[in-house]
Amino acid sequence: MKCVAVTGGIGSGKTEVCRMLSRRGIPVYDSDHAAKRLYDADDTLLDSIEEAFGIGIRNAGGSLDKEKLASLVFSSPEKLTVLEGIVHPAVMKDFQRWRAMQLSRFEGEGPSAAFFGKEPFSVIESAIILEKPMFLSVVDKVVLVDAPLNIRLSRACSRDGASADKVIARMAVQRFDISRVDAILRNDGSLEDLESEVTAVFGALRL
Repeated sequence: MKCVAVTGGIGSGKTEVCRMLSRRGIPVYDSDHAAKRLYDADDTLLDSIEEAFGIGIRNAGGSLDKEKLASLVFSSPEKLTVLEGIVHPAVMKDFQRWRAMQLSRFEGEGPSAAFFGKEPFSVIESAIILEKPMFLSVVDKVVLVDAPLNIRLSRACSRDGASADKVIARMAVQRFDISRVDAILRNDGSLEDLESEVTAVFGALRL
């Protein structure tokens, strides 16, 4: 079963694209939400993080103190690399288990309109996949969702309630290697326009 990565910068609309795909019945794995779920569900993962940093990262209830963890790693590229070295393999293992379930679920099914006339395929949503060979190696195609900077900035500020300066600072650290992208999906209009663009891009994607 082929897998397509959907990626894009802050405010690009990659999550909305994935919602549209999911509504068609296409299985979508949200890697960011998966990581958050594993933080909440996998005590072994938290134990490994605590061991690596030598400091408690749980709150009084025993769950992850996300603010404390963020303060530890996001001002230190070295610590962030250590954290990713623990979390990313756990997400990959979870993704592979999920993907095997989808393979079993769609076994024997041929091309259909739901999959844009193609054999069933799965999707992984990830903002960082182009920077992470571990994840990039398991996908067959990459679709980059993009929009003009002013539109992305407006969306992100409205969605997150953040200042323009903070959003721009977050955007500045995101990098996208276009040479690794198979298709660019433009999202600079209405939802109806986006739906049409999704149909056009995924319809033309060779899988």
